[in-house]
Amino acid sequence: MGLLVFMRNLLLALCLFLVLGFLYYSAWKLHLLRWEDSNSVVLSFDSVGHTIGSGRRERKTVAIVLPLSIPSHLAADPGKGRAQKEPTETMAAPGPAIPKYDKLGFLLNLDSKLPPELASKYANFSEGMCKPGYASALMTVIFPKFSKPAPMFLDDSFRKWARIRDFVPPFGIKGQDNLIKAILSATKDYRLTPALDRLNSAPVKGFEKDVGGKTTLRITYPEGAIQKMEQYEKDSLFVLAGFKWQDFKWLKYIVYKEKVSASDGFWKSVATRVPREPHEIRILNPYFIQEAAFSFIGLPFNNGLMGRGNIPTLGSVAITMALHNCDEVAVAGFGYDMSSPNAPLHYYENIKMSAIKESWTHNIQREKEFLRKLVKARVITDLTSGI
Repeated sequence: MGLLVFMRNLLLALCLFLVLGFLYYSAWKLHLLRWEDSNSVVLSFDSVGHTIGSGRRERKTVAIVLPLSIPSHLAADPGKGRAQKEPTETMAAPGPAIPKYDKLGFLLNLDSKLPPELASKYANFSEGMCKPGYASALMTVIFPKFSKPAPMFLDDSFRKWARIRDFVPPFGIKGQDNLIKAILSATKDYRLTPALDRLNSAPVKGFEKDVGGKTTLRITYPEGAIQKMEQYEKDSLFVLAGFKWQDFKWLKYIVYKEKVSASDGFWKSVATRVPREPHEIRILNPYFIQEAAFSFIGLPFNNGLMGRGNIPTLGSVAITMALHNCDEVAVAGFGYDMSSPNAPLHYYENIKMSAIKESWTHNIQREKEFLRKLVKARVITDLTSGI
């Protein structure tokens, strides 16, 4: 009897030992699999945020999974992992690559030489010939996120543009629907004439030798519009760049030849009349103000509202618009020499360079950095070497 009891206990002990061994082996295998999974590093490279219709920044993330090296003795025979010693040397993951682009998305190594593919494409164009798509092609090389062409002027579809619909002026048209609709119902035409070159109240007559004799577009806002009717050029389009809600109200007065009120919130006197018929008046797409400010210059977003130092100058806005719509872009009279505070700010008036420092809306240094990128990469041509 004693022998039978002993044998039974021995069998029970062996069964228990086998069960425990199986559980231990299973647990070890599960642990090994988890260890192998945990040795993967996800590196996320976050691209520069773009403002979108909702007023938020859209963040695009590229995830790169880098599996770390598994010790060779485990890779060869996991079952021997407990019996062999871990290697004394470990393989380090490669360090992060040096970025090719700055924080805004511009190529860091800007070169005045044309990329081979563009050099070949434009090789047969002689000096003076217009090169189709040249400016936008170069812009895409140095700024791969350069978007597709945007409509230059607002037309009847303006409410469908998500990029401007949810922003108030100057970055959009929110709250201006009725005014814009009334203006467009009178202007009726949204087309572009062949060229563009003049901004604000800069006169042409008497300065033809330096600034040329043709003006196709005069892009301005109420406080910058010419007040002397005789200084307007013949046959140019009048284009409003709306920086505040009062600007659209002012343009409605102009289009319908109504009396302009001086108490409508303008920061200085404004033109009360523009010698243009409604079909010669346009509204600049606010998208170009938004893109120049946030995508190209990198000004503070400020929840999509006008704030300190986040409004681009009209010159940078016009260049942004031209990059989308013109084959080639050349500029003259651009650049602020802040080291010469007593130099004239503009060629046609006596305001000093120091006056631009008093502007709370602009960031001239940031704008200069943006424009110099374009010049260095030959995206634009600086005819007067002011940039």
